[in-house]
Amino acid sequence: MASVPSSIVTRNMADFAAQTGNMYMSVAVISKRANQVAVKLKEELNSKLAEFATTVDNLEEVFENREQIEISKYYERLPKPTNLAIEEFLEGKVYVRKPDEVTEEDINL
Repeated sequence: MASVPSSIVTRNMADFAAQTGNMYMSVAVISKRANQVAVKLKEELNSKLAEFATTVDNLEEVFENREQIEISKYYERLPKPTNLAIEEFLEGKVYVRKPDEVTEEDINL
């Protein structure tokens, strides 16, 4: 994750189309991967925050748990899931599987 830029980077669109042959398919693959990464990070964050959760619901007393704040700040500093998915796609770490195309002959059988 250290090599993933956290800011905006200008990209060559031909690089996206090179792997799938279609820029729009590449964007769809990247978006699906970004959703997978986001879900994984959210599950990790929730499991780590659950360790420090209190079971007492008292509106008068609000406790700031230092560990929860540090964990939240760590996850906020991580690169965004879209940036991670773009880097994985451009490095060839994402497997693209195209569904088999159905022809009329297959339908008539």
